[in-house]
Amino acid sequence: MPSRRAPATTFEELLVWQRAKELSLRVYRVTGQGPFVRDLGLRSQIQRAVVSVMSNIAEGFERNSRASSHGFLAIARGSAGEVRSQVYLAEELGYVNAEDARILLSLCREITKMIIALRKSLGA
Repeated sequence: MPSRRAPATTFEELLVWQRAKELSLRVYRVTGQGPFVRDLGLRSQIQRAVVSVMSNIAEGFERNSRASSHGFLAIARGSAGEVRSQVYLAEELGYVNAEDARILLSLCREITKMIIALRKSLGA
């Protein structure tokens, strides 16, 4: 029988937050080089969106009410979708190579699934 992990006591212990932090770092790295640097609008937008993912996971975890936690996790999920959409655009514009785009999109999808699971674990 598989063993269950002890519940997280801080947001830093959440695997979904750790993955969102990894995504943030990767986005900042790709937006800080090459032609992405010159597109201040898209660069700023994707950076704000990716930071929103990890920040809202953290804030939702720190809230004392289930409804509030659900709301922040919903925002995090929406922001992950926003990042995904912007990665597609950045790839089409030649700002991100295919391999970096694949990694970023994969992380976004994984984080979205993890947010859904976390929301379910908190109950409706």
